[in-house]
Amino acid sequence: MIEIDKLLDKAIMEDASDIHLISKLKPTLRIKRELVSADDFPVLSTEDMFDLYDYFVRGNLEKDKVFRETRKLDASAEYKDIRIRVNISMSSDVPIFTLRIIKNTLPKFEDLGVPEIVRRMTREKQGLLLVTGKTNSGKTTTLNALINDINERENKKILTLENPVEFKHVSKKSIIVQKEVGLGRDSLSFSDGVKNSLREDCDILVIGEVRDRETMDAAIEMAESGHLVIGTVHTKSCAETIDRVINFYDIQDQITVKYLLSSILKLVISQRLLRAQDGNLILVPEVMVVDNVMAGYIRKEKFSTSEIEDAIQSNIDKGNISLINSIANLFVAGKISLEQAKAQIEDKNQEILNRTIMQLRIQ
Repeated sequence: MIEIDKLLDKAIMEDASDIHLISKLKPTLRIKRELVSADDFPVLSTEDMFDLYDYFVRGNLEKDKVFRETRKLDASAEYKDIRIRVNISMSSDVPIFTLRIIKNTLPKFEDLGVPEIVRRMTREKQGLLLVTGKTNSGKTTTLNALINDINERENKKILTLENPVEFKHVSKKSIIVQKEVGLGRDSLSFSDGVKNSLREDCDILVIGEVRDRETMDAAIEMAESGHLVIGTVHTKSCAETIDRVINFYDIQDQITVKYLLSSILKLVISQRLLRAQDGNLILVPEVMVVDNVMAGYIRKEKFSTSEIEDAIQSNIDKGNISLINSIANLFVAGKISLEQAKAQIEDKNQEILNRTIMQLRIQ
């Protein structure tokens, strides 16, 4: 079998975020968004892949059952006190692996590039905050930084539902209870975990992923009952997030959920990661603060993502941060190229980007 310990040592030393193990290829590391072949390791054979399966499943009958029934498995492992998120799936009837390396120490909140308004909103007593973005956009890092920040300054009970648990928090001023979601784990599903949290006397509930109506229903009930709920949604913008949540519901139920959402939703942050001019990754945030004006747009009978985007762009003084402004600021600061800036903005908004850049240069 491949010397997995040596591969993990190499990945950690080179600050890789992920390791890809696929039959008939050499192990591949993702370093600062780039895929880099581990050329000092041999090509993986089919036998290697099944040996790796045994290595990560470690004879756990429940995990083996889940994989054989669903052809996929999310699990966690530890190596030299470093946590690893393990995803196993199939290709051509052979297991393949994606390993995510979880750093032991979180970056400081102020070093992440997350706007201060997001931190301030976690001081709300109740309501819903959503952290959104595509895969590998840093959602989990932002979420855990928020948890850590609350833990260091407030006396709260924080309950998290994760699949799997990635960063292990230690209770400080707050009490933190972390639950892993999945068959044979701490909670069978996110929705089950959210429903039970109503009986667990928590102040803040963190949902690792809101992916369906049942989970959203439970999150709304939790927020309405006087709790702060922080969740993640897999979407690429603030407006798309609202659209996705509304479309969890049947058409006849959408008017009701719009009113509920407009009353409990406090803030949405949508984030992207770009490679900066210095080679490091840099966070690009879009922030939507839900005030009376924004709530009115959410409640409208015919919901429009373009109206939400325009409202974010035109109400910067309320704490909103548009994607265009974030991109323009990064370009003017010399952190990204003009080509990168334009690639992030839709064609219809290119002129707005140009004007914003000009305005920032004049200031």
